[in-house]
Amino acid sequence: MIRSIFLFLDRTYVLQNSLLPSIWDTGLELFRTHIVSDSGVQKRTVDGILEQIELERNGETIDRSLLRSLLGMLSDLQVYRDSFEERFLIETNRLYAAEGQRLMQERDVPEYLHHVARRLEEENDRIMSYLDQSTQKPLINCVEKQLLGEHMTAILQKGLGTLLDENRVTELTLLYLLFSKVKGGLPTLLQFWRDYIKSFGGEIVCTPEKDKDMVQDLLDFKDKMDNVAQSCFARNEGFINAMKEAFETFINKRPNKPHVITLRAGNKEATEEELERILDKIMIIFRFIHGKDVFEAFYKKDLAKRLLVGKSASVDAEKSMLSKLKHECGAAFTSKLEGMFKDMELSKDIMIQFKQYIQNQSEPSNIELTVNILTMGYWPSYTPMEVHLPPEVSIFMFGCCSSDYLGKKELQVSLFQTLVLLMFNEGEEFSMEEIRTATGIEEGELRRTLQSLACGKARVLNKNPRGKDVEDGDRFNFNNDFKHKLFRIKINQIQMKETVEEQVSTTERVFQDRQYQIDAAVVRIMKMRKTLSHNLLVSELYNQLKFPVKPGDLKKRIESLIDRDYMERDKETPNQYHYVA
Repeated sequence: MIRSIFLFLDRTYVLQNSLLPSIWDTGLELFRTHIVSDSGVQKRTVDGILEQIELERNGETIDRSLLRSLLGMLSDLQVYRDSFEERFLIETNRLYAAEGQRLMQERDVPEYLHHVARRLEEENDRIMSYLDQSTQKPLINCVEKQLLGEHMTAILQKGLGTLLDENRVTELTLLYLLFSKVKGGLPTLLQFWRDYIKSFGGEIVCTPEKDKDMVQDLLDFKDKMDNVAQSCFARNEGFINAMKEAFETFINKRPNKPHVITLRAGNKEATEEELERILDKIMIIFRFIHGKDVFEAFYKKDLAKRLLVGKSASVDAEKSMLSKLKHECGAAFTSKLEGMFKDMELSKDIMIQFKQYIQNQSEPSNIELTVNILTMGYWPSYTPMEVHLPPEVSIFMFGCCSSDYLGKKELQVSLFQTLVLLMFNEGEEFSMEEIRTATGIEEGELRRTLQSLACGKARVLNKNPRGKDVEDGDRFNFNNDFKHKLFRIKINQIQMKETVEEQVSTTERVFQDRQYQIDAAVVRIMKMRKTLSHNLLVSELYNQLKFPVKPGDLKKRIESLIDRDYMERDKETPNQYHYVA
């Protein structure tokens, strides 16, 4: 108004004197000096503004346009920062420090995270509505520090495990978003995420009671963590790498167990596409395994059982797995496994020719025989077992795998099952001891054989007394009341569970093979380099060997080769080796 009254003065005299301020600037200066800078006026004004903001933070409605005018005035007078902002940030800091402490005690983590997000949204809205833009950075930093930065570890300790267990995708996404705003937030979250995966995965791998479902549990867990990394953690490379590292750590905690990759009959209902997907996932788990040679030994043993007993879900799936292993580890890794499949196909062809030969005899046999011819080097070694073959079987001169026993029903049975059943052509009832003496079958194998015939689904024999297990005093007789809807019935064999001794034996065999591989690698390197220091030799060995090995074990193998005159120490520098031609 003053400027309007003195407009002519402002536009003539003032403009002609460059040293004079404009009436507008003079008015502002006078207003700032005599009114706003007055301590009483300033205190009451700022107290009133802060009180209004506090009321709004507590959920009440205020006159935002009034605050916008007042704060705009302070900004125009260039006293906004000194008179208002400093006190405003101190009050904000105090408010959110107390609120953070209180709510961390009272609320669960999902609720707390949503509260923090809401508070940040409210403060941003205040900046848009009536605060000066210059306040945005210090204000938001203050809220983030007091509600998040001061409680990062507590939030993660209290809630991350639950969020991941319950797959709370929304809250996990929010957690990542909020922590990405705070200094040190993502590295802290990453550490807790890595620890969670190691702990949860370690429990799957190291709990023997979970062995039956372990591979499926691992695949499900990997899928779940992949989804969290992709959907909630913005495909952050650091989090994906931390997950891989955590999986690698816990999977190798129990070196011989995750190598049990099963393709059993239980998967028969899966389609080819589903099986292929499962195999691709299994290969992801396989890549984490350090001792791939240990895996190969156990896989070979299990594959042999599946192929010989016909328990595989799909031969195509087995071959697909083999091609994936070959692609991952090279042809040398799978050569023996491929040999096992060739043996099975060759045996099939030979059996077709054998059956044609038998049918062309003058007196064709009424026993149908199936035999597998195995190449010794490809298959796991089995203990030879001598049994007493009756004349009906011994004319074939084979160590057979399964035969069909003909009558009113056709039974598809193993050699041991055949030997036991044929005894009941000669007598009504036998004790377990009598059967063992007559057949020569080893005791453990005989118990499993009798169990399959007398305690399974198709009970061709009766056991007295009844029960699931075969005991020493049990007696057996032929089940004359045996009924079955099928004409051809396969009597499944009872599979012997892998014993601790078998596991130890397989593992020891692998470690023995490793020693040969280390020796061969040392000699190969020394032959090429002639002279090498200990550290360089060890470094070369780590590059060449494909399994984990400790420096102490390498040292022992080097000492062994020195003792056997493959190499020698330098006389002046003991840490240097020379190849001995």
